[in-house]
Amino acid sequence: MTKETAIKLFEQKQIRSVWSDKDEKWYFSIVDIISVLTEQPTFQGARNYWKVLKSRLLKEGNETVTNCNRLKLLAEDGKLRYTDVADTEQLFRLIQSIPSPKAEPIKMWLAQVGRERIDEIEDPEIGIERLMETYLKKGYSKEWINQRLKSIEVRKELTDEWETRGVKKGQEFAILTDEITKAWSGFSTKKYKEFKDLKKENLRDHMSNLELVLNMLAEATTTEISKEKRPETFDQNRKIARQGGTIAGNTRKEIEEKTGKSVITNKNAKTLKGKNNEIEGEK
Repeated sequence: MTKETAIKLFEQKQIRSVWSDKDEKWYFSIVDIISVLTEQPTFQGARNYWKVLKSRLLKEGNETVTNCNRLKLLAEDGKLRYTDVADTEQLFRLIQSIPSPKAEPIKMWLAQVGRERIDEIEDPEIGIERLMETYLKKGYSKEWINQRLKSIEVRKELTDEWETRGVKKGQEFAILTDEITKAWSGFSTKKYKEFKDLKKENLRDHMSNLELVLNMLAEATTTEISKEKRPETFDQNRKIARQGGTIAGNTRKEIEEKTGKSVITNKNAKTLKGKNNEIEGEK
């Protein structure tokens, strides 16, 4: 199953999900859905509720619970951990077992999310428009959003190139990304996130405009070098990742020399605010 993980929002509550290309449907974290339905204040509370409910339903011979999948989703500690998930149809049945005034609204939301993904496959522009709307609602400026959307395109070109060169998704992608990040910013991805006081959040969503531009330069340069050099081993890909990142790193140093201040900021999305309370980057 080809997986695309995402965080969906229902009334500002985060619900982790995984898209299956094979099945052409979303799988949602059951614990996250239960957290919304039962209004549990903590993750552990929702987890305990599901544990008790799951045990009861299994004793009753409930097929929905029996057929639930366990897939890796991003946990609170930032690591991928196996989590009970269910598709929309399974969740509709499961929701019947949970008395909640939010049952009908979340059913409508689940149906909408499923339909939206099919629409996006048929017309990719719809997905871009929805992503832009999501960032606008979070308070990002249009200027920043345009940079962020461009960075997604640049990243996709790089990962496509890596796949062409035989680099494996997951750990190998992460290692090469880390090499690029260290070479241009001076921080490993982990240290960079710690510097910005982040945990499981996406680092790029917390970069200033200039940080995004330099990160794009590093990744785009890595892509171009890889296309020319055609690396055949992982070590060769790693060397090229450092080269691409170093070029952007040299640009960063020149900017810092001219401006007299660091390009790398410890500010994140909560503190990168413009005059109109929009996230724009450092003033």
